[in-house]
Amino acid sequence: MWRLLTQFRISRAIGVAVELGIPKFLARHPHTAAQLAADTGAHEPSVRRLLHLLVAIGVLSEDESGRFALTELGDELREDNLGPLARFFVSEHEWAAWGRLDHSIKTGGRAFDLIYGMRNWEFYSKHPAEAATFDAAMQALTRPVAEGVATAYDFSTIEKVVDIGGGDGTMLIGILRHHPNVRGILFDRPHVVERAHARFEEAGLAERVELVSGSFFEEVPAGADAYHMKSILHDWEDHDVVAILKQCREAATANGVRLLVVERLLSEHIGPDDLDSLLSDLNMLALPGGRERTAAEYGELFKQAGFELRRTIPIGPQFHILEAIPT
Repeated sequence: MWRLLTQFRISRAIGVAVELGIPKFLARHPHTAAQLAADTGAHEPSVRRLLHLLVAIGVLSEDESGRFALTELGDELREDNLGPLARFFVSEHEWAAWGRLDHSIKTGGRAFDLIYGMRNWEFYSKHPAEAATFDAAMQALTRPVAEGVATAYDFSTIEKVVDIGGGDGTMLIGILRHHPNVRGILFDRPHVVERAHARFEEAGLAERVELVSGSFFEEVPAGADAYHMKSILHDWEDHDVVAILKQCREAATANGVRLLVVERLLSEHIGPDDLDSLLSDLNMLALPGGRERTAAEYGELFKQAGFELRRTIPIGPQFHILEAIPT
């Protein structure tokens, strides 16, 4: 119980290490505490205390000469791995919302709105630095999922896919790289689409993708063979989910069109394996106001919007593809 109650201290310590750039320096070669303090501009005795905690939890190792190195676990904190997620999870606005989780539990309302007076999406549109932190975290989370979607699903008969709420394009880039027969449309809010342009240029895929801005509550680009959404529906309450899906249904005019929704799924009978999804469920409650759902619950929402859930495909330990077709 003590470990459970104090887990937030470990999270914060890891976050500080990433903010200082300690994993980045150690990825090059082992450092002493004095070298890391000099590289990061931090207080050497305090850095040493932080490093010793990181050794104790298995993130770092220390040799007899006092040099610290990344372990296999700590290697996951590199910038090209989960480092951006660490920064996001300990960001001020994320911690502030969880600090008022009591408000969400008591009222069902968004703790984020209580603190900042606006939804998190509006907040990101007004705070570019925080939006960049969010984008980097979602890219780190999405990269392995994109690989899973691209390899687990058969895109051989799909010529055009619309990635709805596709953010910086990480998911669509993964699909296009694996399937040269596919062209894509990235659909998201105007300021998000602007940030995605450079990523498609860097990936050499700009000629195979169209960037379209808009709101999925108002209209979705029509005429594609497949409509894809990753971690979009869990951000919203049921009535909003149905509204989004109805826009997809109106756009789904091609023959054999498919809806591919990538989400975490709660089990019908909750057990220890649901811990990550249950924590995400509370995060949805406190920040955007949505929730995680079971496959049956998604199936009912699909039905209300004119889709039929045909199957679910697991991709890794946390996510599934829910494939639906128009009815």
